[in-house]
Amino acid sequence: MCFRILLFLTGCVLFAADRQQTALELRAQDDFDRVAWSIPPQIRDADRCIQSQVAAIPVSAPSGLSSLYFREGFCRLAEATVNQRPADFLDAAAALQKSIDAWPEAVGRMPKNYELPPAPSGLPVLSAVARLQTQRDAATVDQARREISASLETPACISSVMPANLCQSILGIGRQWLGWAALQRDDLSDASRQFSERPESAWSLWTTGLIASGNRNEGDASVRFRQALEAWTRAQNDLVSVVGRLAPKPDMPRVLLRLGAAEILAGDPAAAAATLDAAVKADPTLVRAIFLRARAEELNGKSEQALADYSLASRTAFANASDLASGEAHLYRGIQFYRRKDYPHAEDEFASALNFAIPQDLVHDAEAWRHMAALAGGACGDSRALLEDLLARCSPYFPKPEARALAASCPLSAAASPPGSSSR
Repeated sequence: MCFRILLFLTGCVLFAADRQQTALELRAQDDFDRVAWSIPPQIRDADRCIQSQVAAIPVSAPSGLSSLYFREGFCRLAEATVNQRPADFLDAAAALQKSIDAWPEAVGRMPKNYELPPAPSGLPVLSAVARLQTQRDAATVDQARREISASLETPACISSVMPANLCQSILGIGRQWLGWAALQRDDLSDASRQFSERPESAWSLWTTGLIASGNRNEGDASVRFRQALEAWTRAQNDLVSVVGRLAPKPDMPRVLLRLGAAEILAGDPAAAAATLDAAVKADPTLVRAIFLRARAEELNGKSEQALADYSLASRTAFANASDLASGEAHLYRGIQFYRRKDYPHAEDEFASALNFAIPQDLVHDAEAWRHMAALAGGACGDSRALLEDLLARCSPYFPKPEARALAASCPLSAAASPPGSSSR
């Protein structure tokens, strides 16, 4: 009799435990569904979802852990996309990795000679994307690229861990990150391939513009860059899901800088000046944008505004230099002196630019400006031949027609130079 009573009581306890577990699992599923399809995600819903997954994990059977950890990681990502706390993204990545680790238990024992099916492709992709939200160093990007690429080679989205349509959306974001990573490597062919599924997307348009620019078709490049900019600007006001919020985002000040540079080369300096002005307002430390705005103003015939911007570019470059030694700052100050017809001081500044650290793409420009200053100051010497040789290697923003005209006005050789002058 006592044994029967004990057995009855044990059954009651187990029944109550099963009911509690079922209630926790149902609540966890409901809270996840509310977050997964909400546009935009809400902090309150995401926090409730996290707590319900965490509560269900200790009482879950091993076969249910992969799903619970995935939902926890997803809801942590939802919260992180709103508050933008780096630690929350990393916590999400950690939970997603636990889901991957628990995947064999979700599958269960396999028949003899059957291999374990791969974890849902969305899991490693989402874990990699979570890390990329806050960590963009070369090692992290390379590891994430390998993980995403491997998952996309043989995508698998049929699983009880996550809905198939959500998995497909995650894989689409993974392809965007692969395209983004290709752009960081200047691999335009790979970037174009990754973005090819959505040719109308901003990233695809941007890549098309970069390819056009590489082919020296700056008119088409500026059109594509403008279309990409407008698409990104519109997207800033769109309400998107959690997955959509995980897509790679452009550096808008540098997008404006690249567009303005293309507009200069396309022969539209007025549009370039306006675009570059927007770039400087978005990021006042963007020295190259200030310099190119000066060049656009110069081409527009606004010499005083250009002089002011050359001065601002020099001061900003000095302010950004860690040791107050900036070849770029000396270059811009040299151009300012040159435009004021103070050629000796200009030549000194260009020489200083070459003696300090200067971006590689500006080295030939600095050398050419130095020889121009010597020629303009009346010291022809070897400067004409050296200047003409350098022009083929200068950047497209260097005033080559002006340099050629100046060189043509100077004798090919100067046996005698004005007293006190030097070709340096």
